[in-house]
Amino acid sequence: MIASDRDEPELISDAAYAAIQNLIVTGRLRGGSMISENELREQLNCGRTPIREALQRLKLEGFVEIHPRRGVLVTTIDIRQQLELLEVRRPLEDTMVRLAARRATPEQRQQMRQLADELEAAVSRDDRDKYFGINRATHEIEAEATKNSMLIKTVRQVHTLSRRFWYSFITASDSFAEAAVFHCGVLRSIAEGDGDAAAANAGKLMDYLERVTREAIERALD
Repeated sequence: MIASDRDEPELISDAAYAAIQNLIVTGRLRGGSMISENELREQLNCGRTPIREALQRLKLEGFVEIHPRRGVLVTTIDIRQQLELLEVRRPLEDTMVRLAARRATPEQRQQMRQLADELEAAVSRDDRDKYFGINRATHEIEAEATKNSMLIKTVRQVHTLSRRFWYSFITASDSFAEAAVFHCGVLRSIAEGDGDAAAANAGKLMDYLERVTREAIERALD
């Protein structure tokens, strides 16, 4: 259950959106499968309107296709699109981490240090679910620290579009720990207020993600 009748409609819709998106990202709703609004209503225990509003948002983001009288189709992952996303994401990441290094509050800097420690602990335990939860929190705090509402909105959308691919392909790869090294480098550099070091680590992370994407494309073509 994600909501009650006493909750604000916007909050119920946001919760439904987040829940359905997570089901798709983690593969519990598989690409190519058809789902119905009624199934989602029963699974999430909320009304028709929040489900429809959530599905419209997910349609705009490319997670689903809505077919009247047939149901909702979960889209498949487009590997090649990830390269296009990385082209957009690279300069955004550079701007984001530099601004965050300048503008983060003391509380945010401490949270970043803690996230870096938790990320390393998740890697040492080979806890991929924990890793991706921390990874998402890392994206959120880095964006929030910029204090730039337009950048936050834009970066969040790019990360959302990328998350499903990375969950699928990095979870299946023993090299996911490599990404954690760069994420931790970014977090700790921002925490120390070193924008140049944060940008350098962000650049290495983008290089790594591009390499993983190209390797995935090559495997798909074999």
